[in-house]
Amino acid sequence: MYSAIASNKRKTVFILFGFVVFIVALSWLLGAIYGRTSTYFVLGIGLVYALAAYYSGSRLSLAVNGAEQTRKADNPRLWRIVENLSITDGLPMPKVYIMNDPAPNAFATGRDPNHSAVCVTSGLLDIMDDNELEGVLAHEMGHVKNYDIRVSMVTFALAAVISIIADFILQMTWFRSRDDENNNQQLMILGIVAAIVAPLVATLIQLAISRKREYLADATGALTTRYPEGLASALAKIEQSGSALRKQNTATAHFFFANPLKGHSLSNLLSTHPPIDERIKRLKQMEDHA
Repeated sequence: MYSAIASNKRKTVFILFGFVVFIVALSWLLGAIYGRTSTYFVLGIGLVYALAAYYSGSRLSLAVNGAEQTRKADNPRLWRIVENLSITDGLPMPKVYIMNDPAPNAFATGRDPNHSAVCVTSGLLDIMDDNELEGVLAHEMGHVKNYDIRVSMVTFALAAVISIIADFILQMTWFRSRDDENNNQQLMILGIVAAIVAPLVATLIQLAISRKREYLADATGALTTRYPEGLASALAKIEQSGSALRKQNTATAHFFFANPLKGHSLSNLLSTHPPIDERIKRLKQMEDHA
């Protein structure tokens, strides 16, 4: 379990480093074509957008998914499990929410453990036994413990900066004078190609980071409960019943325990979540080596 956790953390750092390098390269290209002033302007807009998303993202994710805060008296079973996991992990007790949706799913949010919240669907509470529910919640608490929500918000912000730069390059291309086009035609062509490709590359990097953090949360949750089978059994039930929510929201899909969106083939290829069978396989391997 410890080796799986360390491996996923290293891979996340490498991918994030590649993300930053890509932004630097795209910013240099923007400056080479349109000057440094335009680069500073676009990066400034991106920074403001990123800060707004960082501080308001958690509240918005709970609101858009219709999550209702619950108290201990409302659902003692759920509250007790979250409270026990918080004590085990040495974390502050997060706020607890429930979504009225028959699909079994859950998510955690909050920029750090002191501003965290966990949310489960009514469907998850209905079909999971205590060991399985504990496994799912340990996974979500693992996201909080590993600051995965912060990582997710940072990657979202970086992807947004790339999209803003790409849009700026394309928009400025249409307003460029004919003399400028002749003087710097090769750079312009390179800029247009980069602007078209950049959002796709940003999305793929964002997906790669999200999947690594899901594996990391699985390993962290299994280490907390010392019972990987509970989490593996919960995943098997979700794979059988389906995890797609009635209310679809692509902006918050990466927060969820399992893919909350409908669809197959291409949507699975671009999913923020690794395949469930691969997650179960890795948990079984942890159990064998425990």
